[in-house]
Amino acid sequence: MNLEFKIESILFFRNEPVAIAELARILDIHKDEVSATLKNLQEFYRDRGIVLVSDGESVGFGTHRENSELIEKLQKEEFSRELGRAGLETLAIIAYRGPISRREIDQIRGVNSGFILRILLIRGLIERTEGDPSTVLKAGRSFTYKPTLKLLEYLGVTSREELPEFKNAFVKIQEFVNNHSSEQLDV
Repeated sequence: MNLEFKIESILFFRNEPVAIAELARILDIHKDEVSATLKNLQEFYRDRGIVLVSDGESVGFGTHRENSELIEKLQKEEFSRELGRAGLETLAIIAYRGPISRREIDQIRGVNSGFILRILLIRGLIERTEGDPSTVLKAGRSFTYKPTLKLLEYLGVTSREELPEFKNAFVKIQEFVNNHSSEQLDV
C-alpha cells in the first residue's frame, strides 16, 4: 500500500488533526517524507469536496470553501436536533471524567466518538485543549476534552463536583476503565 493511502487512512480514522511528527512515528519514516507526501495529497484534494488542511505542524481533513453554505446549512440542522443517546453518553463521560482524551472516550464507549465530539464542540458544550505530556505519551494524542462553563451553567452547577453523584460516578467510571484496560491486556 502506498504512503498516500496510509496517511489518508490515518487521517480518516482519527477524524481530528494529527501532528506531522506523529504521522512520521506511526509510519516509521522521516518527517520530510511525510511532508512531501502531504503536499501531493493537498494537490490531489485541491479541487475536491474535502481538502487537506495544515498549519505546518498538524494536518487533517476539512471541507472545501465552495461548500461552506452547504456545511453551514447542515450545521444549523444539526443544532436543531436533539443530542441523542450517543451525544448524551459522551457528554456525561466528559463531564464526569474530563479532561479526557478521545482514545479514552472511545475505550469507555466501545466505538469511535470523533463525530459526536465534533458535534459537542460545535455546540459549545465541550472544549478541546492541549493534553499534558504524560497524556500524549499514554494516549498517543495531544488533545483532551473537558466540559465548558456554558455546559455547567446550563446544568445549573458552579463546578463539576456539584454534578449529581459526582464522586460515586467518577469512581464507577474509573473502575470500569481500569477493569476494561486489564481485560484488553489479557487478550
